[in-house]
Amino acid sequence: MRRLLGVVTKGSLTEGLEMKLAEDCSIEDIKAGKFVVIEGDKLRFFSLITDLRLDATTPAVLQNPPDVSDDLVREVLSGTATYATVTLKPMLTTERDETEKGGGRGARDGADEDKMPERREPQPVKTVPPHFSPVYEATSADVARIFGSEDMEPKGRYFCIGTPLDMDTPVCLDLHRFVERSNGIFGKTGTGKTFLTRLILTGLMRWVTLGNGKVVTLVFDMHNEYGWKALKETGGTRGEVKGLRYLFGSQVAVFTLDPESSRTRQVPFDGTVVISLDQITVDDIAPLQDELRLHQTAIEAAHLVYTRYGRNWLEQLLAYGDAGDIKGLAEQIGANRESLAALYRKLKRIADLPFVVPSDQKPKKDIVETIMRYLQSGIHVVLEFGRQGSMLAYLLVANILARRIHEMYVRMTEEYLATMDPTKEPRQLVIVIEEAHKFLNPYAAKQTIFGTIAREMRKYYVSLLIIDQRPSGIDDEILSQIGTKIVAQLNDERDIQAVLTGVSNPAGLRSILASLDSKQQVLVLGHAVPMPVVVKVRDYDECCVTVSRELADYIPEVHDRMQEEEFEKLALASDDGANGGSESEWVEEWRQRMLEERWNEVFGEE
Repeated sequence: MRRLLGVVTKGSLTEGLEMKLAEDCSIEDIKAGKFVVIEGDKLRFFSLITDLRLDATTPAVLQNPPDVSDDLVREVLSGTATYATVTLKPMLTTERDETEKGGGRGARDGADEDKMPERREPQPVKTVPPHFSPVYEATSADVARIFGSEDMEPKGRYFCIGTPLDMDTPVCLDLHRFVERSNGIFGKTGTGKTFLTRLILTGLMRWVTLGNGKVVTLVFDMHNEYGWKALKETGGTRGEVKGLRYLFGSQVAVFTLDPESSRTRQVPFDGTVVISLDQITVDDIAPLQDELRLHQTAIEAAHLVYTRYGRNWLEQLLAYGDAGDIKGLAEQIGANRESLAALYRKLKRIADLPFVVPSDQKPKKDIVETIMRYLQSGIHVVLEFGRQGSMLAYLLVANILARRIHEMYVRMTEEYLATMDPTKEPRQLVIVIEEAHKFLNPYAAKQTIFGTIAREMRKYYVSLLIIDQRPSGIDDEILSQIGTKIVAQLNDERDIQAVLTGVSNPAGLRSILASLDSKQQVLVLGHAVPMPVVVKVRDYDECCVTVSRELADYIPEVHDRMQEEEFEKLALASDDGANGGSESEWVEEWRQRMLEERWNEVFGEE
């Protein structure tokens, strides 16, 4: 039987409902963010606990509290003269089953709560349940009814990101709705934003591998955490976790700005990113104003140089500056000499970056076009920055690539809309950027290509997945366009207010955010989930094992790797003297069997 928590006593549609806690329930077991179900006469209300309060039938009881050591009196008063009130916020409704309607509001108490229900489309809440409607703990069936499950068709569309508080039932993201809009992952430093991002990218790539998702991802990996492997801390000790290339093989390509760093870390890469000076436009420089401390007059001077020299503007500026003839250039283009000199000094930092080369030294094969071809062919791309993880390098490269991708996707979409040929429909692209407030602050959002993507590119099959610890630094208009927000612990009141921009019932969700643990707890709300929910985030290592087993039949590299790892485990076990020689013989037989199976796959059976 499901657990009865209490009954509804009063409330309203706008302010939420109040529940009197049942006498046999301890208030210490009830947590903000918990998922509960209210059984009305005709409807079932799926609700969140947003607040808890201690009450008494008369103030006199509180003015003369029992002695601390008098447990008997406290127990007598509890539930009669003193009681607990829980504030609930109904989020969604579904119609009750006919059998439950006939049995009254308590009929669900005896229902088979473990039976997986047919998923009904939940509806927004437009009414309230009657007085004394029972409130129950949510069950696995309730969670699946609202959030779906990984077993539902089409395979891969629903991906488990964690479980509700005090439950072991998966909460799934609807990935189809997730990629329709730009999304955000927010939380202060140390709350696991990178692990959560890697988990979601694993879900997206799994969806594609299973053949039902048409999406591709581009990750600007500032700290080398998404490609092959990354560090993790567990109980004060460091370990390693698998990256996306390790999990998905050749379906993920890794490019680097720092090949020496990749060799030092002993990780293969598919190409080295080199940016030539003639690939950098004034539009790529404008978002760097804060980082380079450029005055607006310097940007205006850059436009004058570009008007005079076209795509060679930056090389010409540097050449005049190196020759000490900024005055001559200023006279040619009619710019202020001091502004032009300041522009030269600041942009010299860009020319000194190791991956930036003169136009006559650029590779014959345009690496940016190579990356775009990978994306067009459905291969996910991780761009590692190696030791070039400065904010200047990150902003510059991300802007250049995003601008080119924007142009490509606009062209592809217009071609598709002109012909409506299904084979020409672009793949949905998700661009992952860290430190998003650097790209999307109120000033930069109006100038950077990322601001354009966040506001308009949904219609062109491009969306952003932004990761940030200071959402208050992001432009309000951009935040209002975020479809799904995954929010870990935040302490700054401005950040909390920012992530709740445009959300109904912000007061209730604010109290939930304040109660989140610093690790593995997030509030998920928005387009990809039917209602806000607090989840304990799924363990990434467990996810890697599960996904690898599931996809071994789809990706030959994963299949071979799993066999090799299994063999290594068995071989290590056979070397243990306590196991004797029988296990070693069994391992050898297993190895021979695997070799025979591989022979038959390649050459066929005799």
